[in-house]
Order: sequence, then structure tokens, then C-alpha cells
Amino acid sequence: LNNEYVDKEGRRTPIPGTLLISAVAIAPDIRQAVTMDLKAAGNRLYVVGQTRNELGGSLLGRHFGLSGGVPPTLPDDAPRAARALHRAIRRGTVRACHDCSEGGLAVAAAEMALAGGLGLEIQLDAVPVAAGADHPLITLFSESNSRWLVEVEPAQAAAFETEMAGCTIAQIGRVTAEPLLRAGAIQIPVDALEQAWRGGQRGQQ
Repeated sequence: LNNEYVDKEGRRTPIPGTLLISAVAIAPDIRQAVTMDLKAAGNRLYVVGQTRNELGGSLLGRHFGLSGGVPPTLPDDAPRAARALHRAIRRGTVRACHDCSEGGLAVAAAEMALAGGLGLEIQLDAVPVAAGADHPLITLFSESNSRWLVEVEPAQAAAFETEMAGCTIAQIGRVTAEPLLRAGAIQIPVDALEQAWRGGQRGQQ
């Protein structure tokens, strides 16, 4: 496969040989698979995992031309959180789930809203953060590993929290019928998110 990057002079350059690690697993029942699109207004939003001040190499840094910073590391509780979330999905307590990777929590929320055509209300001060990571930019755009944004029906909330006992989780908001992403001082219509995602050319494929 071919891949490339844009260097400091704006030239597109093929990447050097890169180690690629892939994983394949069996899904015992495909009906238990969970997608990222938001499902219903009124459902609760949880975040699994802790956000740390890890903006090194991030999408935010690249967008603003920033260098340096601390890159994401793997937290000690990552395997436990992943197994617990997998059990919760298998037992039907999760309606939607998306990893907080490239772009962090903000991009995960935007992609879930885009996919489902619904809105989100997120309370940033409810997001579990490490010391020094409570600035809104860090909370929204840090790319700390082993974090997920999860949609749960109110009737399943207690069961989900029981499944995730011992892991870092927090209820941080809810799904809304109005297609608007609200997070702190940010309020962005889902239509505007779609237009930005399409490169400013709404309706063009």
C-alpha cells in the first residue's frame, strides 16, 4: 500500500517503510456489534478513560503548526477498561461507541453527531482529566489513549455503570434531538460540521 505526508515546504512525499501491525478477531454474533452513530435523543453520554495533557503530535497541533508537547502514552488500566467495555457491549447496555483518537473528544463527538443526525450536549467539567489537563482545549483535543465516548439508554445506565466498575468513567452529557453540538462555549450546528467535513463544499461527493 502507498501512503504519503506533507512536509514543511508543502510537498507531498511518500513515507519510508513503516511497520504495520494488524489485528483480526472473530465476532461471535454480528448482531451485537455497536456502531458510532447516535441513536436517540435523551440517551446519556459517558466517557471512558482519563484525559491527560497529551497534545504532542495531535491533530490540533498540526492544524495550528505547533511542535513539541507530550505524545500519548498507554495507561496502565487500558486492558481492564477495554475488556469491561467489551462486556458491556456484549450484554447490550451500549447503543453507540466511538474511540477518542485523532482529534480527541471533540472529533469523536462530531463524528457521532454527523453519523446519527442528532445533537450532543457535553459538560466539559464532568470529563475525567489528569492534573494539568483541565483547560478546555486539552479536554476537547487531547489524544490520550484508551478513551471512548459511549451512548447509553437511561434504562441501561445502572447496568452499564456496574459493568464498568473499577474503570475511569463519567456521565458527561446527553443526546439531543436538535442537531447541535454543544461543549462548553462551543455551539456548532451539525450542518456546519458536515460542510467542514466535506471541505466546505456541501452536497458534493
